[in-house]
Amino acid sequence: MRKPVAALACLTLAGSLSLAATTGPAVAAPTGPAPKPKAGVSLGSDVLTKAVTVRGILQHERRLQSIANANDGNRASGQPGFDASADYVAATMRASGYRVTRQPFTFPSFTELEPATLTQTAPTEREVETAVMEYSGSGDVTGELVPIDLVLPPTAEPSSTSGCEASDFPAAPADDAVALIQRGTCDFSTKVTNAEEAGYDAVVIFNEGQEGRQELLQGTLGAPVDIPVVGTSFEDGQALADEATEVNVFTSTDGDPAAETENVIVDVPGKTKRPGQVVVVGAHLDSVDAGPGINDNGSGTSTLLEIAQQMAAKKLTSKLNRPVRFIFFGAEEAGLLGSEAYVASLRPAQQDKIYANLNFDMLGSPNYVRFVYDGDGSDSTAGPVGSAGIEQIFTRYFKVKGLASAPTAFDGRSDYGPFIAQGIPAGGLFSGAEGIKTAEEAATYGGTADEAYDSCYHQACDDINNLSGKALNELGDAAAHATYVLTATGKGIYPDGSRQATRTPAPRAQAGDAARR
Repeated sequence: MRKPVAALACLTLAGSLSLAATTGPAVAAPTGPAPKPKAGVSLGSDVLTKAVTVRGILQHERRLQSIANANDGNRASGQPGFDASADYVAATMRASGYRVTRQPFTFPSFTELEPATLTQTAPTEREVETAVMEYSGSGDVTGELVPIDLVLPPTAEPSSTSGCEASDFPAAPADDAVALIQRGTCDFSTKVTNAEEAGYDAVVIFNEGQEGRQELLQGTLGAPVDIPVVGTSFEDGQALADEATEVNVFTSTDGDPAAETENVIVDVPGKTKRPGQVVVVGAHLDSVDAGPGINDNGSGTSTLLEIAQQMAAKKLTSKLNRPVRFIFFGAEEAGLLGSEAYVASLRPAQQDKIYANLNFDMLGSPNYVRFVYDGDGSDSTAGPVGSAGIEQIFTRYFKVKGLASAPTAFDGRSDYGPFIAQGIPAGGLFSGAEGIKTAEEAATYGGTADEAYDSCYHQACDDINNLSGKALNELGDAAAHATYVLTATGKGIYPDGSRQATRTPAPRAQAGDAARR
């Protein structure tokens, strides 16, 4: 990644491969003048950032795609495609001289056997676009549709408490009944538990209606439930609320409450100057059941593999200031379960040895933005002490390169959540998921306004064609830079310059706004 590339097209992978890439300038800040590259400013990480290339990242992406192709089109935890992905990561890292530990754990698996359907059956009949909620039960329910404490039209900011309280639910009709619930401020699991306890036989949850909360709703309940639960868009949910009196909900699902999966933990053999300050660099290895997950999160996985390989090839691993530990987490898509299992496995003294956590989840979105986790809380809730220092490493890098960046919330949406819950500082990068790019962002970063950052998020089309080479180039270099700074240079992240601040656990993170709320 020696310099930005405008696009990568017509690469060869058993033929012609086209990579989507955003176009247009990528140097203007949302407000104010465009930043300019700072001539002559050395960031000190060139030895690694020049070695890490888009070509190297794509070699791993292609292998992950091949693995998905050979395993029912996905790499989901508990499925053969994940096991093959873990084997590939372990073999690749051992070949580069790393020590590999495979940490098994159990989790509740979930499989959709047949596509879910949602049909308005009265007063007129029509099919409604829908998606099963992860951990939904199986069922074929036709019953009265009962709206539950809806906020229509929606407020400017997410605020609906639809289904969050048991008192929201009127007594269920004597015959089969379906609760119509609006997305909002509490977990989907809370809504469904309340509905089930009130006697409802199925649940439809529709998106809340604000910008970024309008599309078809897909998510996880966090744990298996007995009744069928599906999601739908705000438009279809509002239409059901306005006119439907009866609906049919069909789901066909299966699962194992104690399925097996694993984390792949990669350590540098040998000693470092500060062995008690481990830098954990993580990415989740699993995809959703629906597709191969080549952006989410093959892009983070492949970037970590390339960084680790090049650190070994450039002999950086023999002269690190702090130890680096690369972790490829399982079962993130099921609710951050791999990172939770890893953090829970550590004794307090071992947790104290983690100096920082870097997290890379989705680095190649076709309609991307250079998002940096908001460690200092300038645009959201701050991370634990030290997180602001990590954010500054990324933002300074982009500023020196003349590239705009923007903060993105510490909302617990990825595997840094269990770390910050224990007061461990964290940071990372994100190129965008199902959220909608604004006109202001399009003017700054290129791409298309009013379209999702990744229109294939959590879908079968998240394949090798669903990548921006430009995003991989820019965010991959930034990921390599931060890894180098924290491990090779020993740069501190605490405001008083101390080795490590007193940790204050952050509020317990949810598994993600799109995932659970």
